[in-house]
Amino acid sequence: MDDDVALLCVSGKVDSANVGEFEEGLFVASEGESRVVIDLTDFEYVSSAGLRVPLMLQKKYGQGDALSICNVNDEVMDIFNVTGFSKLLRIV
Repeated sequence: MDDDVALLCVSGKVDSANVGEFEEGLFVASEGESRVVIDLTDFEYVSSAGLRVPLMLQKKYGQGDALSICNVNDEVMDIFNVTGFSKLLRIV
């Protein structure tokens, strides 16, 4: 990947108890990067509290390919589909 791409690997679960850490971690890690890829290979679950974080990143980076989410498991993809986030985020 290019030097201006942040690859952020997220693991575990995000809920109301740790959403603040999740948000801070993603925003700090992506600071100064022109593109961000969030790898969810080891990500198990996201609650409604955690859904706003990728949406906020999408707002920061705008439409297009500046923000991508990859390796989404079936359970998390179901959550993205039911909430409509799969139409708002670039999931590859």
